[in-house]
Amino acid sequence: MAAQLLLVDDEPGLREAVKDYLQDSGFTVQVASNAREGWELVQRDTPDLVISDIMMPQVDGYQFLKQMREDPRFKALPVVFLTAKGMTTDRIQGYHAGVDAYLPKPFDPDELIAIVENLLERRAATSQPTTENGETPDIADLANQIAQIKALLTQRNVIAQNPTQIKIDFTPREQSVLNLVTEGLMNKEIARRLETSVRNVEKYVSRLFSKTGTNSRTELVRFALENGLVK
Repeated sequence: MAAQLLLVDDEPGLREAVKDYLQDSGFTVQVASNAREGWELVQRDTPDLVISDIMMPQVDGYQFLKQMREDPRFKALPVVFLTAKGMTTDRIQGYHAGVDAYLPKPFDPDELIAIVENLLERRAATSQPTTENGETPDIADLANQIAQIKALLTQRNVIAQNPTQIKIDFTPREQSVLNLVTEGLMNKEIARRLETSVRNVEKYVSRLFSKTGTNSRTELVRFALENGLVK
C-alpha cells in the first residue's frame, strides 16, 4: 500500500509539480493551499508524512507545525519543510519547532524523494510494537485479543446494563470501525466490509485508542460497551 503524503503550499504551480513527481514515485498525495486547509486534512485522514511550505499567508509553516506537535495524535508525524528560506537561523528555528527535515528551494526532486523515503522507513522501524523480550508481536497476540473480545460479547448485555453517560466525538468512519471492532472482526475483515485499505483501518483503530484512552482492542471494546458507544 502506497504511503499517503500531505503537501501544503500556497504556490499552485510548485504544488502541482511536486504532487505529480511524488505520485510518479509511487506515493498517494493530498494537497492543501494553506495551513488551515492542511490542518483539516490532517485531522480528517492522517497522512504518513507532511511536506509543508513555511512562508504562507495567515498561518505559516511554524505555526502549523506547532499545532501538530501540540496534539498527541500528530506528535510523531514526520514533517518536511519545503521553503525558499535557506538561512541557517531559519533552519535552526525549524528544527527547534520539531521539523524532521528541511529542504530549501530550489531543490532536486530526487533529494525530496530520498528524504521522504528515509523518514518513512525510520518511522516504520521505530513504531513497531515489541514484547518484553524485544520481539514483534505475531498474529497470535491479535488472535488472543479477538478471543477476549468474543468472550466479552457473551457478557454484552450485563456489561451494558447501566452504561456511563459519556460523550466522545467520533467521525462516522471511526464509529463504523468501532462497531466492527466490537463485533470481533480483524483489520482485514473490517477493511473488506468498509471497502478500504487495511492501513486506513489501522489508522482509525489508533485514533479510537487515542480518543478513548485505551491501549488494546480488548480495552477498547470493554470501554465502548460500558459507556454505550456502540451503535
